[in-house]
Amino acid sequence: MPTTKPPPFDRQKREQWLAFVQTLSPAADPRTIRLIGLLHRTGHALARVGETSLSAAGLSYAQYRLLMSLLFCEQFEGQAALNPSEISERQGISRNTASALISKLEAEGLIERELDQADRRKFIIRLTPAGRELVRDHASQHFHTIHQCFHVLTPEEQETMSQLLERLNESSALQRR
Repeated sequence: MPTTKPPPFDRQKREQWLAFVQTLSPAADPRTIRLIGLLHRTGHALARVGETSLSAAGLSYAQYRLLMSLLFCEQFEGQAALNPSEISERQGISRNTASALISKLEAEGLIERELDQADRRKFIIRLTPAGRELVRDHASQHFHTIHQCFHVLTPEEQETMSQLLERLNESSALQRR
């Protein structure tokens, strides 16, 4: 996997940015401005690592999540298939986005669509043997790649980070209301 070097740390530029932001909002806390920037850059970098890992399997992250969700449903929830609305809800994506993902994965032979026998107005989506095999074959390598991103943190630091991010997630959910 090719690695790109992050831009050099530039304290002066960061301080200029923070000063600029405070001219726009004098009450802004420089620590929170720095944190949101770090979270954004880190999240973006981790997403790129995940996408690069999955590109070896010819999948986007969204496609992989959908295939993993179908496999999870099969193995742990006793559901061999989901309808597109359930996929949309589970993935936190719009129905249009889910439809586009389903169409692409179906064209690649990784999932199949069939009429729901309980309600013939609906379709259900299930993994094909090829889709199941692709997910299983690639999961170990993908999760190893993700693990490598976090190995710089001790298990205790990872747990603390998880707790802090959960609190931030809850707080931001309240702000969206």
